[in-house]
Amino acid sequence: MASWLFIFGFVAAMNTLALCKHCTTVDTTCEFFLEVDHRLTMMRNGDLVYPKDGKIYKYDVIDTSNAIPVNVEDVITADGWENPRLTGAVNGKMPGPPIIVYEGQTVIVHVTNKLINEGLTIHWHGLFQKGTPWMDGVPFVTQCPILPGQTFTYRFKAEPKGTHWYHSHLGTQRTIGIFGALIIRQSKYSKEDEHTMFITDYNHDMDPLLAYIKDKYGLYEGRTPFSRSMSVDGTEFDKFQFHSGLINGRGRFYDPKTGTHNGAPLEVFNVYRGRSYRFRVIGAGSMLAFRISVDHHSILLVASDGHDLEPVKVESFIINPGESFDFILVADKAVSNYWIRAHTLEIDKNHRTEAILRYDGAPISEPTTSRMTCSASSRCLVANCPYLLYPPSHYTDCLTFNDLNGASWNEPPPRFVRRQSEEHFLNFGIPGDNPASVNGKAFQSPTVSALTQPTERIFSCDVPTCGVDRVCTCTHSIDITYGNVVQLVFTNMGLGKGQPHPIHLHGHAFYVMKMGYGKYDNITAKNIGENLDVNCGGNMNRDKSYCNKATWSDLSWLGGNVPGLNEERPPLKDTLIVPSGGYAVVRFRADNPGLWIMHCHMEVHNIEGMSLLIKESLKLVPPPPKGFPSCSNFPKAQIYLSEEEY
Repeated sequence: MASWLFIFGFVAAMNTLALCKHCTTVDTTCEFFLEVDHRLTMMRNGDLVYPKDGKIYKYDVIDTSNAIPVNVEDVITADGWENPRLTGAVNGKMPGPPIIVYEGQTVIVHVTNKLINEGLTIHWHGLFQKGTPWMDGVPFVTQCPILPGQTFTYRFKAEPKGTHWYHSHLGTQRTIGIFGALIIRQSKYSKEDEHTMFITDYNHDMDPLLAYIKDKYGLYEGRTPFSRSMSVDGTEFDKFQFHSGLINGRGRFYDPKTGTHNGAPLEVFNVYRGRSYRFRVIGAGSMLAFRISVDHHSILLVASDGHDLEPVKVESFIINPGESFDFILVADKAVSNYWIRAHTLEIDKNHRTEAILRYDGAPISEPTTSRMTCSASSRCLVANCPYLLYPPSHYTDCLTFNDLNGASWNEPPPRFVRRQSEEHFLNFGIPGDNPASVNGKAFQSPTVSALTQPTERIFSCDVPTCGVDRVCTCTHSIDITYGNVVQLVFTNMGLGKGQPHPIHLHGHAFYVMKMGYGKYDNITAKNIGENLDVNCGGNMNRDKSYCNKATWSDLSWLGGNVPGLNEERPPLKDTLIVPSGGYAVVRFRADNPGLWIMHCHMEVHNIEGMSLLIKESLKLVPPPPKGFPSCSNFPKAQIYLSEEEY
């Protein structure tokens, strides 16, 4: 096999679906084939199906009591809505098939784009791509899109270990269903009982692209403008029309007027009593965070974004788009069925979904269990809160990510040393009627593969429209120096502050050194003010400042002198929620030359421009493999050529 393959028009006789396989610890190279196309929900071999009592039946079945149900594995059910909706699929599935490999192995993935009219790239979320930055899968940043009918081969090292995933990085393709798990196990892996669980928000009336366009230009229910929902801290969410939550692509629609559901099938996680299970939970949704709990069982959080945590036992945890959490569940309860619950953080909506935890020997039926009642004598502990507290009547305590520690065996964070370190302030906001941006710069993508075609034109930010208390559109980037310790201060402040943003960095994981939160009313739990550790700059009125030129209010904090940093065992992460009115201090060493995008993992914010590029010692990036595809913009002068010049 050639060292590198960039194949366009793959050999038709090759049975791509049959060549996916599980890797073993003795393999040095693992090869997979992924075909991406469009499918319809609630369809099987051209036949419409419908849900009833947790099963699905062919459209013309009248008496379900005497009928054989359709195998749910043959259908992308989503929330069981009978009017089929367009969805994306990988090898015919949504989510796509898991890729399970071992740390240090070489992974080869042939991706064929069978979408009818869309380009495609696949990002390997959580992988550092050291030495292979052109395999990161970001369109017009690290590669050209794979056009319809073409096949592109990705090749990279499986590192670091942990729960990761793959997904399209083009437009709204991720949340249309083009994603799957990428699990990297330790090379000395011993058999561990585990389950993988994707959680997504879902709209069965429109695909994510239409949902984004309606959010941008106007979203109505009939002739009534769609209203925003609200979190417990008073933060408003974007106008996302939630119909259902999906766990591993399955959920059910609850009628908001009656509270009854449509009987669609749910995901079932089978366990044996007396065993422990690692649940790998991945937030693949578009907009909303979910609070996840398991009836009658506690949750032991042990990792986030693939990186080990000091274990902490909680009643529930909150997961945002782009994040992953691993937890251990001990199956030590009576043999029965138990609800796994996922609720959004909206206080004025009962938006939720469920899955079933089924003990071996339990009847094939739905659970009758109840969620834990939080009380004065039995308080609930929630991890990864994007705010500091709940109202006293909730009897619920928050653990922010700032309250967690990394595992004792993790390497300590790099020290901030003068002349060998740098600090950058980045404000993620949506000021007024302006698009989503970072430091007032709404990201405009290059029109070529910027990493591998660095001499091509980009959209400069050195223009008069950029500046303090302004929003401009350009290819926003910052330079960092190889070998330096890089400290980033993420803020969510000023005129553009709002709902918390899950910020994802490619090419690195970062240490979460400190998080600062706004001011909250102790009775209502509402956010009543920003954290004053940060000076937004610009307009003297903080609520009108765009926060484009932020720094520390106490200038003695510059140079790595921020008090309260966790210098001993900060947790590692690659996607972190930045609280409204607050900030986060993260740190990593610049040891991976490349062009790395950083962006909000809420799809609408990323598309609008809440992104920037980290230019990390581009002169040290090795040349891409021979034959790596290039692309170009169409020259404007072409329309003026004479007939003789054609």
